[in-house]
Amino acid sequence: MTALMLRKSLDEIASEDEGEHKLTKSLSAVSIVAMGIGAIIGAGIFVLTGTAAAKYAGPAIVLSFVLGGVACAFVGLCYAELAALIPVSGSSYTYTYATLGEFFAWVIGWDLVLEYAMGAATVSVGWSGYAVSLLGDVGLHLPPQFTNATGTAVKLADGGAATGIFNAPAALIVLVITFLLARGTRESARMNNIMVAVKLAVVLAFILIGAFYVDTSHWKPFIPENKGEFGEFGWSGVLRGAAVVFYAYIGFDAVSTTAQEAVKPQRDMPIGILGSLVICTILYILVAAVLTGIVPYGDLNVADPIAKGVDAIGLGWFATVIKLGALSGLTTVMLVLLYGQSRIFFTMAKDGLLPPVFSKIHKDYGTPYVSQILIGSIVALIAGVLPISILGEMVSIGTLFAFILVCGAVIYLRRSEARAHRPFKVPAVPVVPILGVLFCLTLMAGLPLDTWLRLIIWMAIGFAIYFGYGRRHSVVQIRAGSA
Repeated sequence: MTALMLRKSLDEIASEDEGEHKLTKSLSAVSIVAMGIGAIIGAGIFVLTGTAAAKYAGPAIVLSFVLGGVACAFVGLCYAELAALIPVSGSSYTYTYATLGEFFAWVIGWDLVLEYAMGAATVSVGWSGYAVSLLGDVGLHLPPQFTNATGTAVKLADGGAATGIFNAPAALIVLVITFLLARGTRESARMNNIMVAVKLAVVLAFILIGAFYVDTSHWKPFIPENKGEFGEFGWSGVLRGAAVVFYAYIGFDAVSTTAQEAVKPQRDMPIGILGSLVICTILYILVAAVLTGIVPYGDLNVADPIAKGVDAIGLGWFATVIKLGALSGLTTVMLVLLYGQSRIFFTMAKDGLLPPVFSKIHKDYGTPYVSQILIGSIVALIAGVLPISILGEMVSIGTLFAFILVCGAVIYLRRSEARAHRPFKVPAVPVVPILGVLFCLTLMAGLPLDTWLRLIIWMAIGFAIYFGYGRRHSVVQIRAGSA
């Protein structure tokens, strides 16, 4: 087991980025809060809010958002310490390699593959829902058999019923973005700022205008009575709803990567992380309250719940604006997830844990095109076949599992690297990391058994790859064996 615990030192990881310029400390607390809001507002609010309300929590989905935000607060502080301590533009894979060792780094890396791939697929299904709705507004109606997941029951315009064959728009948008990324297309800082502004404008417009059309009778009962099964409404439904909509918060980990650029990290990082989480949680609560006040919660089990809400309002121009804004915001999220997924494959391949072909760079475009094309193709297939409810649950359990390891890494490093300089330190260690672990475990417990089984199967496949290939080709293992 000792070999499995081989890890990179903090200096070794830092040296991997030594060719990069030192980051300038230019970000204030306000700047970090703004970046956090831009990263967090995304697919969850446009896609999963309605599903969780319709199937699990009812109007009490607002409480689910509160619970998810509290869990993120504890985990976010742990992310901030690791980001400041390990001076690279890393991910939780990098952090884990430096702290818990190679085996756990593989576990979290393989878990991130699940999180990013399922995340991109979930967003693409939501994108498809908004695109189909927008096309319908201009009189172009796509066959529902080819806009829904395989095997799902769909209603036809003539009142009949059919079975979904393949969600073609979801698969198509994934392939288009994959093609752009393989050619080296990236979002610029200016484009990102535009997308952030569009997303916030859409969310605020829905809250402000939608509030005038709320029917408070739709909020009664606020917590629907449990139907006899765990997670089907009642307080257990609030818990399951929190686990599902946790997807709405996963962008916050991007905030932790700004630690090296914070002017006063000891002060600015907690303000940035907690501030952005509080603001986004308030926005989520208001959106959920307005949405369930406009449309009965039982009718919200669709891929485009906000679109259904604005359609119910009856303002044609407003519906078009909302749908266009949602499409632009979801497109950006897909781009980031697919980009990040290929870079994780690239990093793991450089470490020898995956075949070297995944770290191959295109001679003209300068991108890891093999990883990008493979991942994009698989995600497109998944997006076309699986329904959004299953995809969302897979993203949440994968993310929560990764967050548990991050919290554990903070506790471990406080012992193993006690003298290391920490520009930002999590307060009240080990209490805060332990609370982060407990909240994540609680949310994971709220997910269905099928989702746990899928995670176990996915991790079993990962273990087979690691012990069958990764361990024998690991750069760190080979170096240790020759020392």
